[in-house]
Order: sequence, then structure tokens, then C-alpha cells
Amino acid sequence: MNRKKYLNLVAVICIVLSNAFSTKTTAQEITTNLSLNEAITAALAANKDLQTSELDENIALAKYKQTQAIFLPQVTASYSAMSTDNPLNAFGFNLQQRTITQNDFNPDLLNHPSGTTDFMGKLEVQQPLINLDLLYKRKGAEKQTVLYKFKTLRTKEYLTFEVQKAYLQLQLAFEASRVLEDALKTVKSVYNFTDNHFKQGLIQKTDVLNARVHVTTLESNLSKSKSGISNASDYLSLLMGKKTGLIYKTSSQSNDQIQESNTNQQIDSSRADFMAMQKAIESSNLMIKSTRMSYLPKLNAFGNYQYNDSQLTGFGAHSYFAGLQLSWDIFKGGKTKNTIVAQRLERDKLSIQLAQQKEQSQLDLDKSLRALADAKYEILQLMASIEQSSEALRILQNRYQQGLENTTDVLMAESQLSQQKFDLAQAVFTSNVTKAYVQFLTTSTTK
Repeated sequence: MNRKKYLNLVAVICIVLSNAFSTKTTAQEITTNLSLNEAITAALAANKDLQTSELDENIALAKYKQTQAIFLPQVTASYSAMSTDNPLNAFGFNLQQRTITQNDFNPDLLNHPSGTTDFMGKLEVQQPLINLDLLYKRKGAEKQTVLYKFKTLRTKEYLTFEVQKAYLQLQLAFEASRVLEDALKTVKSVYNFTDNHFKQGLIQKTDVLNARVHVTTLESNLSKSKSGISNASDYLSLLMGKKTGLIYKTSSQSNDQIQESNTNQQIDSSRADFMAMQKAIESSNLMIKSTRMSYLPKLNAFGNYQYNDSQLTGFGAHSYFAGLQLSWDIFKGGKTKNTIVAQRLERDKLSIQLAQQKEQSQLDLDKSLRALADAKYEILQLMASIEQSSEALRILQNRYQQGLENTTDVLMAESQLSQQKFDLAQAVFTSNVTKAYVQFLTTSTTK
């Protein structure tokens, strides 16, 4: 009886563990449908790089708002408590408190005052009036906000291209898996046919072994292709800001999935990254003007209002102090002059980089257009080759089943057909990625 209970317990545990393992495996293989537009929308909503770019844009805007200080007053309130027996300060405290009497001019009291306290409440105001250097610095900061807006726009365009490429890679992985599954099905049928004829003594063992090697190789490649699907899905999840582990089921691979949008085959100068660099150059020009304006005088107003009393809560005496200050930095040891020189060099560097980037982009566009033409031609050639190879394989299989062809010829024909199908999938992938890259290169802010 105990042995029977023990066996029953073991059986129950095995069933539970089997169900748990099955559930875990199923969870790891959960698939969900995903279209290209859905992937792009999700990435633009949750991608970390895009969020970082938007934060840079907000930081630039906050720095620009800081420059409002050149128009607005600065107000400071303070309350001080002081005590001294210093003759000058003690007399000054009494004077500020408006408590001076004839006895305070006694030389003994003037020279040897007792401890004198003063409680002072003060309100200070500084009002900028004319500061031309700060005005141009503010305009430069405004250009920086526009610069980061263009950077964010270009980040979105690059992210869209990256999602398109990742989605196409996932499609390619599924297509490769499908080709391998079809090939494995064909090779297994050849192996079964060969094995049966070998058992009947009609075929040599080397044919069976050769067919078995092909089956094993395809099974191994199919396993790798499944891993490729998982890797491509995880990368898509990363771009979309989602957790990894899901398998995304894509639409069927098509050469018309990415539409061509460029017809004049020229780089547009209004592209977001070019505009960002142009705004950086404009900002540099304004910063140079700002530094030049620092040679000019500055006019600012200031004033304060204060209470003085010998008691903590007293407000016995009050006074104000106001005025205008005209300041002029005549010479700073050559610092301003050399700052302008450095700013000009940095601006010239940006101009050269912008010109170089435009030339490089035009070079990339020309190269991509040639690659696109090559891919289209290759697709047409491969489609014709696949049709011919499929017919040749069908004929060889018929002759093989009649004993007129050997196993090696059939397996080689099948391998050739599978390779051509994979080459076609690769060519379609290359064509679509190149179209997406041409879109990325030719996008402009005016579209």
C-alpha cells in the first residue's frame, strides 16, 4: 500500500512539473501581431532616445527663459542684527537710527562708545536698463531652442528609419524560417523515400547517409533561424520601449512595402539635421555680436529702502537710496578680443561641417539609388531563376522516384532552390531597407 501511494505521489508531481514546464514554454513563445505603422507609432511614443532628445529641447527652452532676467528687476529682502563698539560704526548706527543728540558728540563717547546694536530691514532692487551684450545673448539662446527642435525632429526621422529596418529584419527572419521549413519538408520526403528503398536493397547506404546529413543540417539552420526571430523581436521591443521576450508576427514580406518618395534625387537643404546646424551657426553669430557689444557701456538702475532701530521689532528710522550706474569695461587684458577670435573659429568650423555633411549625404544618396537599382534587377533575375529551379527540381524528383536520378542530384537541386529563395528574400530586404534609407536621406522640414 505504501509503495502504491508513493508511486501515485510521484505521478502527481510529474504531472504538475510537466504542466509548469509547458506553461513556461508557452509563455516564452507568446506571439502578437504587429504592423509596421504600429511599430513606428509605439516607438515614437516610448523610445528612450527620443525622450532624451525632448528633454534636451526642454532644457534649452528653460535656459532661454532664464535670459528674461535682462528685462526684469532683481529684488532682495534682508534683515540684519549687528552690535559693535567700533567708534565709527557705533556712531553710524546711531545716525542711521536718527537718535543722535548733542551728548553724542562728547569726545569720550565718540572715542569709547559702549556696545551699540542695530537691527536693519532692507529691500534692495536692481533694474537692468541697457545691456546690449545680454540682449544678443538672449537672441542666441532663442536660436538654441530652435536648434534642439530640429534635433528632436531628426531623431524622430532616424527612429522611424531604424524601426523600419528592424521590422524588415524580422520579416527576413520569418521568410528565412519559412524557406528552411519548406526545404526541410522536401529533404525529409527524399530521406524517407531513400530509406525505404535502402531497406529494400535498391539504394546504397551512402545515399541514405547523405540525405540524413541534409536533414540534420536544415534542422540546425532552422533552429538558428528561430533564434534570429527572437533576437529581431527583442530589438523591436527595445526600440518601442517595451519589455523583451515577445515574438512579433509581421505582415508578409513585400517589395512594395516601403514606397519610394524621392524623385529629383537631390538632398534637400531644409532637412532637419542641416537646419539644426544652420541654427547653431546663426546662434554663434549672435554670440559673437554679444561679445562685441560688451565693449559698450552698460546702464543699470539700483535702489534700496531700509529700516534701522535699536530694538528687534522696532522700525524707528527709515531711508532710501537710489541711483543709476553707467559702467564701461575699457580693457580686460585682451580677453574680449581673443574670445571673439575663438567664437569666429568655432562658427567657421560649424560651417565646414555643415558643407561636409551635405556632400556626404549626397554621396550616400547616389550610392543608395544605385544599390536600389541593383536590388530591383536582382529581384527580377532571382524570380526567374526560382521558377526555373522549381521546375528542374520537380522533374528531378519524378525521375528520382522512377530510379533514373541519384540522391545527390536531387539534394543539390533542392539546396540550389532554397538558396535562391533565400537570396530573393535578402534582395527584397535590401530593396526595402534602401528605399527607407533614401526616404531618410531626402526628408525635409517642408514636407
